Amino acid sequence: MARRMFSAAGDHIESRQPVTVSRYRGFTRVNHWVTAASLIALLLSGLALFHPSLYFLTGLFGGGQATRWLHPFVGVLLFFSFLLLFLQMWRLNLPRPEDRTWVSQIGDVVRGDEEKLPELGKYNAGQKFVFWAMTVLILVLIVTGVMIWEQFFGNLVSIPVRRWAVLIHSVSAVAIILTFILHVYAAFWTRGTLRAMTRGSVTGGWAWRHHRKWLREVAGRREGGPAE
Repeated sequence: MARRMFSAAGDHIESRQPVTVSRYRGFTRVNHWVTAASLIALLLSGLALFHPSLYFLTGLFGGGQATRWLHPFVGVLLFFSFLLLFLQMWRLNLPRPEDRTWVSQIGDVVRGDEEKLPELGKYNAGQKFVFWAMTVLILVLIVTGVMIWEQFFGNLVSIPVRRWAVLIHSVSAVAIILTFILHVYAAFWTRGTLRAMTRGSVTGGWAWRHHRKWLREVAGRREGGPAE
């Protein structure tokens, strides 16, 4: 898509600069990257503490003691950082009728035949799955993490309960790592998506192809007043 411009004589010319659509505010982008950085730090420090063969990763954090001290505090940061994202995005991630169609026609999504799909809002069913999976897993991780945080909560639960908490924490950690990998892969696989969280905008062509219903909503807000 291109912007139409007019010369002094009144003839229109086509600009090569693509039309862009604002998708995320600066605060939301910073919030997202803080969450991502926290998750990566937890991934590396958690793996370092998970098995002796991965202990060398503690070198990234200043050694074993520093890693053991830092890991839970970063977990608290992740929880509150994601909480801010949740409060901003949960309504947009509620299930819609078109999500069922999107899932049933996942083959068209993979092949790039998105013209066969219904018009979508700001998020598709895959993105909503990642959002709600992250929500549940982070909640489980913070609860079980507090239960096994002996420095401050050593007497919170009994030893048998703590052992169960360690197991659930570990399984949830593996699940969130897989979800995170899926999220990153999808961001690179769908060309043009990553710029939404780096520049805050997407091209009009990207929005029209992948989230046409959302694009119409944005256009409607602009006609009625300033868009967010």
